[in-house]
Amino acid sequence: MWLFFVAAMVFIMVVIGGLTRLTESGLSIVEWRPFTGIIPPMNEADWMALYQQYSQYPEFQKINAWMSVEDFKSIFWLEFIHRLWGRLIGVVFFVPFVWFLAKKSIDGATKWKLWGLFILGGLQGAMGWYMVMSGLVDRPDVSQYRLTAHFGLALVIFIALMWVGFNQYAPRGISTPASKRGWQLLTLIVFTALSGGFVAGINAGHTYNTFPLMDGQLIPDGLFVYSPAWLAPFEDHMTVQWDHRWLAKLTFIAVLLFWWRAGKWNLSPQQRLATHLVLAAVCLQVTLGISTLLSVVWLPLGVAHQAGAVVLVGAMTYAVYRLSEDRGA
Repeated sequence: MWLFFVAAMVFIMVVIGGLTRLTESGLSIVEWRPFTGIIPPMNEADWMALYQQYSQYPEFQKINAWMSVEDFKSIFWLEFIHRLWGRLIGVVFFVPFVWFLAKKSIDGATKWKLWGLFILGGLQGAMGWYMVMSGLVDRPDVSQYRLTAHFGLALVIFIALMWVGFNQYAPRGISTPASKRGWQLLTLIVFTALSGGFVAGINAGHTYNTFPLMDGQLIPDGLFVYSPAWLAPFEDHMTVQWDHRWLAKLTFIAVLLFWWRAGKWNLSPQQRLATHLVLAAVCLQVTLGISTLLSVVWLPLGVAHQAGAVVLVGAMTYAVYRLSEDRGA
């Protein structure tokens, strides 16, 4: 239950991160203070000091020079909550972990897995700051590469928390042909989600807002027209969005086939329910993705679409667990 609770906190963290990204609040705090950063501004002098710090960086100078201190507060609070929630996740993970270690109630293999999770959490905090640093130099925006890495590491942590949690509840760590197919599908789902990170990183969702055609064509003119061409899937708006669209379609078809084939396997009711959950999650995510595109990334839909990616990853992780063989069988 502790690990599932931390996984839920990671899910909320991704939602807060989506809000922070879509409201362009992520560069409002220009220092990384892992310990003293938990203290919010207490008076007008504190606010003015933070505002003056922010005014020395590209986002303010090139985009937000119109902002007053009151305007700055609106973007500051989201980033502050985002960072504070990350620290809270660390505390909620570490304190019970130490307690369980002291009670010697964790077996050796699980102990090392949990230490690995703790290290990943620390790396995620460092990755978050590394991402923010990329927007404090010349360009008033974070690097799409670092943004995607930050999102990807969050997904890895979420999957690992769920997997270790499930196997504490009832160990089922032996692979089966069905679970191997599930792992392959989970890999594709994560890869598709990461392609969405590049869409968000360069704001590619604000262009070509039609579906199913893109710029009036199924395969639009101008794909990979970028120099150098090999960077087009990461830096060209048209190519990045087209890649994400087709990866999403491929993922949707792959889930449909997985669900259909699962109906022919000799599955228990719980296993079949797990495959139903994956189908429901992918249908929801495709609906949210198309709606987000057509709305030109309306804030509630954009956040819901990012949250939907984690829901789909979670549903697929649960399905892989259920399709694995019980160690005691």
